[in-house]
Amino acid sequence: MAKKDKEKSQTPEAEQTAEPVETAEVPEQAPEQTPEAPKPDPWEEKYNTEHDTYLRLAAEFDNFRKRTAKEKEGSYLSGKADAVEKLLPVYDNLERALNQPTEDAAFKKGVEMTMNELVKIFTGLGVEIFGAVGETFDPTLHNAVMHTEDETVGESVIVQVFQKGFRVSGKIVRFAMVQVAN
Repeated sequence: MAKKDKEKSQTPEAEQTAEPVETAEVPEQAPEQTPEAPKPDPWEEKYNTEHDTYLRLAAEFDNFRKRTAKEKEGSYLSGKADAVEKLLPVYDNLERALNQPTEDAAFKKGVEMTMNELVKIFTGLGVEIFGAVGETFDPTLHNAVMHTEDETVGESVIVQVFQKGFRVSGKIVRFAMVQVAN
């Protein structure tokens, strides 16, 4: 008796009917074969390969764009710092000229106007001038060339400035040369 017939005879319906059930013998089937994985479509493989190549190329281009923008900004900052450094002797000479006593008021006024214009240009370029009397000494900004003992001034306070310091966008162009009290 086939497997199906046994199952049918054990069901409650089959038990309630007294009539014999005629069954036709079912020929045994070959064991079921597992379906083979469908062969990948060559067009799909090519698409996936091309898509991956495209994504990698896009990522490389984006990295290149970011790197060149960073290099461009760095070279612009470096060029600006170099230009400011070339103008520092002019600033120093104008500052010395302003500190000299003179009887010629027109001459002094002309030097003051020139100095003010140079400071305005520096400010427009983002140049920060630092190093003033009374500031706290910072070794990352100031170059202490002299020390003095002065009880009236606190410790590590600048008491005299020989040359002002200059910074462009966080980059130190020139350290301030100062005298510090201990």
